[in-house]
Amino acid sequence: MRPHFYYFSFVIASLLLFPSYGTALSAKKLVNSDAMPKYNYGEIAQALPQKNSQSEVRRLNAEAIKLLGANGSQQALQTLQKALLLTTDTGERWWEAVTLNNIGRVYQKQGQYSQALKSYEQALFINRELNDRVQLGKTYSNIGYLFDVQNRPDLAVFFYKHCLINRESARLQPAALGAEPDAYSITVAQTYRTLAERLLRAQGHISQAQRAMDLLKVEELQEYLRNVPGNQRTAKGIEISPEEKPTKEKLDQTVDNAVVLGKELTKLRQISPEKRSPQQKQRIAQLVTNQQQLLERFNDFINSPAVRSQVEQISRTSRRQNLDLESLNEIRDNLARLPQKAVLIYPLVLEDSLELVLITPDSPPIHRTVAVKRKNLNQTISAFREALQTPSQNAKKPGSQLYDWLIKPIEKDLKQAGAKTIIYAPDEQLRYVPLAALYDGTQWLVQRYSINRITAASLTNFNTQPESKLRVLAAAFTKGNYQIRVGNRKFAFSGLPFAAQEVQSLANTVPGTKKILDAAFSPAATVPQLDDYTVVHFATHAAFVTGRPENSFILFGNGDRINLRDIATWSLPGVELVVLSACETGLGGKLGNGEEILGFGYQMQKTGARAAIASLWAVDDGGTESLMTAFYTFLASSKLTKSEALRQAQIALITGKSPSSKQQNGSNNVPAGVGGSFNHPYYWAPFILIGNGL
Repeated sequence: MRPHFYYFSFVIASLLLFPSYGTALSAKKLVNSDAMPKYNYGEIAQALPQKNSQSEVRRLNAEAIKLLGANGSQQALQTLQKALLLTTDTGERWWEAVTLNNIGRVYQKQGQYSQALKSYEQALFINRELNDRVQLGKTYSNIGYLFDVQNRPDLAVFFYKHCLINRESARLQPAALGAEPDAYSITVAQTYRTLAERLLRAQGHISQAQRAMDLLKVEELQEYLRNVPGNQRTAKGIEISPEEKPTKEKLDQTVDNAVVLGKELTKLRQISPEKRSPQQKQRIAQLVTNQQQLLERFNDFINSPAVRSQVEQISRTSRRQNLDLESLNEIRDNLARLPQKAVLIYPLVLEDSLELVLITPDSPPIHRTVAVKRKNLNQTISAFREALQTPSQNAKKPGSQLYDWLIKPIEKDLKQAGAKTIIYAPDEQLRYVPLAALYDGTQWLVQRYSINRITAASLTNFNTQPESKLRVLAAAFTKGNYQIRVGNRKFAFSGLPFAAQEVQSLANTVPGTKKILDAAFSPAATVPQLDDYTVVHFATHAAFVTGRPENSFILFGNGDRINLRDIATWSLPGVELVVLSACETGLGGKLGNGEEILGFGYQMQKTGARAAIASLWAVDDGGTESLMTAFYTFLASSKLTKSEALRQAQIALITGKSPSSKQQNGSNNVPAGVGGSFNHPYYWAPFILIGNGL
């Protein structure tokens, strides 16, 4: 064996043969050195291809992941050992860390937890040496998950937090978050979701859990849209609790010391093996030994009675909410500045429960747990949407059930806070539910509260005051037929017969409205004009479709369409509101996790527009025209906010009484719909406001 391979074999042997000091294992999981697999590194070295390259390391890692997924963990381990030898032979430190992460995953699947931890820690040292925040986050997530599967939630939380901290720091340069090799035990979004769950359930740290839930939405946007930048608020990450600080100090000291050793080791390995002096060979061996000793001392520390006592104290002191948490104070300040008493509701959907977090301007965050399984929640959502979209069905029963899960547990808290406005950050399939249509047994929720959605508090300033004067551009697709291909499916869209009347009613309500119809309503002619207006109203087909952002689109009157990714190229800093009055979700009958709705809200916000109104299903008759007429009448003739104007318009349809306006010739009655009115939520409930509701 060449000297180079000899000395790196010493590294691998050290990883495999050191006793298990640092990880708490059950008796049946303990592994001793006699049980460890033996490898002939000479044979591995001879089997390596002559052309050592990054692509070969990538191929071996991908092959190992497939083997691991097919329960071939022993073959996967052997494949990864080949890749590891290649990385040191070529000096590919970044790929060395990726490979070590994957080796850790194999050991973890085998139940060899101490070996998994050592592999992850080796990757951690390299990532820190390279100052790669993305890969650091990945490795911290893996270590957190490793402690999670061993039922050590407090240490899992500690390392999950470090994943979030590093990931959010990296988000300031979103290009760094591009396509990455698969070296995660769980995804980043799953890490954030699990962290929020553990903070709520195991530790009771509600303010920190809210922070994790908020940043979860940013991470979901990243997974869906890619290149989602952070800001100074997201980059703050999450707070390390006082009880966790001794562990953090020890971790930082260990990593810093390992980095110093690693840099020297890397420099020595750059000398070809045949040219190394005996002293250099001896120093390499010594550095490897020193690194292992650092690992053992740290692993001893995190398993010590002192650390166990510290992490146990977290749960005991968690009810003392840390109210000076900067991000929480910023949200509370935002809420306090709104003209009406407002609260922020964050639901978190878990496998066997729904966790509710309520933030008010005047009190500590409130947490409630609702015992409902995700499967049952989603079934009720599906039943609710079916009833909402069928005017002949009674939507009150499923609406009442969702009310009991989402609002009733915090009903007294809302009353005590004096809430008039609910700012809502829905999770998963709750994004397909119009909160306004929940039913309390007496009335719809919209009859009690103004409601607007946000993408994430970290990305939203929801108290910026709007311009006072309305300037409206209204465009419509009223005639013609177009075929649209979405994935492998074709959909036919026809002109909207009420769209012309809707636009004309808007023009009657807001003098000076510019109208664009059909063939003139093209992207080339329309988009350059948008920022000249405070309100942009599109009465045309639009669809939120699961899958890629390119699947979701707005159809223009000339047959062209703009997809969700294209919208980000628009520049609308002068626009207060974008209205899409004939959207639909679940095109083709399929619901996902609502990321397309979250993505739409973010993309509109990214254009500079303050808010957007969209519909969760298309209302195919005069209901939309009636609601929009009422909405713009309220918006134009009073001091109402956007969210309150929408609420009053929805109440007008529920009660059958509309605001007086020119186009209604003095009538106080909304035009009749099915059954003599538009009071079924099919007509008024689909319209949601996302963003700044003022």
